[in-house]
Amino acid sequence: MSNRSAISIAFAVHGAVAGTLATRVPWIQDHLGLGPTILGMALLCPSVGAFIGMPMAGRLAHRLGGRTATRILLAAWCAVLALPALAPAPAWLFAAMLFYGVTSGMCDVVMNAHALTLERRLRRPIISGLHGLWCVGSLAAGGVGILAAHAGIDARLHLGTLAVVLLATGIVAGRGLLPDRTAPGAPAPRRFALPGRPILAIGAVGFCATFAEGASADWAAVYLTQVAGAGPGLAAATFTIFMSCMAATRLAGDRLIRRFGPVVIVRAGGVLAVAGGVLVVAARTPAPGIAGFALIGVGTATIVPLVFAAASNAGPSAGEGVAGVATITYLSGLTAPAITGWAAGAVSYPAAFAMITGVVSLMALAAGALRPRAGSAVAASDAVHTEVVHTDR
Repeated sequence: MSNRSAISIAFAVHGAVAGTLATRVPWIQDHLGLGPTILGMALLCPSVGAFIGMPMAGRLAHRLGGRTATRILLAAWCAVLALPALAPAPAWLFAAMLFYGVTSGMCDVVMNAHALTLERRLRRPIISGLHGLWCVGSLAAGGVGILAAHAGIDARLHLGTLAVVLLATGIVAGRGLLPDRTAPGAPAPRRFALPGRPILAIGAVGFCATFAEGASADWAAVYLTQVAGAGPGLAAATFTIFMSCMAATRLAGDRLIRRFGPVVIVRAGGVLAVAGGVLVVAARTPAPGIAGFALIGVGTATIVPLVFAAASNAGPSAGEGVAGVATITYLSGLTAPAITGWAAGAVSYPAAFAMITGVVSLMALAAGALRPRAGSAVAASDAVHTEVVHTDR
């Protein structure tokens, strides 16, 4: 198995774990008899866990090596998938979801840092396509979860079976990951790496994109129902359309990045996302609303992969740079749905998405922060007689 195939499978497995659990939250709620407040607290735990774990991931990767850390954390996250459905009481569910978030966030950091190391070896962008495969894995696993829920399959059986299957797949993929080549005498990352000044501007771009992405994913169906008069089925399909647009754009993103460069891609994405936001705010029927959310998905799709790539070159180490930016983007994803809800309740849904449109416009203005440094994979792709380093042995 080639290094590229191995990391591709790892990203798809990571996405599949997330997509699987999301479909069985209603079963867990019914099984434990949870009210909306307790369920909301449980669903907050993964983001809190990820926010805690991410800054520590760089040092773990330094101690164990990126390949070993990715294999261990991916295996741990797959195994943790079975725990939420097994929780006998809310307190145990909180603990399971918190551990789920810690392993998810740390795996996300080391997996992206490892992928960016491979990207530099190959001397061409691959990170956008890998994030596209994450979306594909999430959508595919979500589809399986929906079928399992409709068939009335016990979530303990469903999640346990998927945990074993994904764990086995991740173990096989882990064997093909790129071997580590740590530079002698390389300094260890800090024990708890908060974002430093050099990557704050990069993180701000990611914050804006993730804010629009998170708010759209969580509120698109509600917006279509409450403002555009869509029926429940059409409103629910909006999320799938939104995610499908993101996945397709990410899969095509590497080719676009090679041709136009990250700064142009971010600016163009900002323009598309702003146009989508305007459509959403103006929509009073389903069609323009769905088109608007699709444009937001297309416009924000490649931003987080590009932000991770830029951060890997801006930080003291690839892992620490990715960890710092990932912390910022997760903070954005954690707060965006709540802020959107508060704004919608205080003013209106269109006003809330007018605010989101303003946030995403800042992304285009700050695109220069992602200009590739000398030696980065994107910059190298423009060099004369680019040498493709094969690591498939």
